[in-house]
Amino acid sequence: MRVYRAGSVTQLTLAALLALSAGCGGAAVPAAREAAPPASPPPAATPGLPLAGKTVVIDPGHNGGNAAHPEEINRLVDVITGRKPCNTTGTQTDAGFPEHAFTWDVAGKLRPILEKMGAKVVLTRPNDKGVGPCVTERAAIGNEARADAVVSIHGDGAAPSGHGFHVIMPGLLPGHNDAVVKPSRRLGRAVRDAYRKGTGMPYADYVARNGLQTRVDLGGLNLSTQPAIFIECGNMRNPGDAAKMSSPAFRKRMAASLADGVRNFLS
Repeated sequence: MRVYRAGSVTQLTLAALLALSAGCGGAAVPAAREAAPPASPPPAATPGLPLAGKTVVIDPGHNGGNAAHPEEINRLVDVITGRKPCNTTGTQTDAGFPEHAFTWDVAGKLRPILEKMGAKVVLTRPNDKGVGPCVTERAAIGNEARADAVVSIHGDGAAPSGHGFHVIMPGLLPGHNDAVVKPSRRLGRAVRDAYRKGTGMPYADYVARNGLQTRVDLGGLNLSTQPAIFIECGNMRNPGDAAKMSSPAFRKRMAASLADGVRNFLS
């Protein structure tokens, strides 16, 4: 998630957020921006499905069109603890595999696994060609969906010497996210454990502790009214991590591991 440019809400509707952004000194929303895709249909009542009746929001970090629209993604938005860019370009491997493509592919592999478990799945963006949405809007999508779990997928861009994955959980902001801090931490631990088991990747050796970190500067966590986490699936600047993250087969393992973590949390 560390980026080349600087760079996830309230319970306002998406329409209200867009209207506010146009009147706060930011650029008008470009035509390239797209609404989130429709959610998967509610599954038929099947008692044997572990996630029947549950809603999961998958947030693939960044977007393929962000780099071409700096005026939009650099527009500052309120994340409670400060003002940050609407979105960012993300990082990439030394070979040029971008984070936005990585997160989109993992999300695409994760969605059908969760749906087969009976979950209703919502994505925060419909493809990997658009711009944004802003971190505030991404959080709003999870809030409006009344998600039982929100998983934001990222790849880190740390120093090449560091490797491994870590999960980021929301810190307490009294009066804002009191109700979701504890369930978010349970979600974080469940996803961490399943990801470690399923992928064999180690905890990050350059940040966090035992694969877990708490932060209060990320809009997607600060503004969420639902249990939410970020996962930095590996360090894209590290050759070993980059090789795994660039492998379609390994990304399939990552997605299956994330699904196991969500299932363990919700069931």
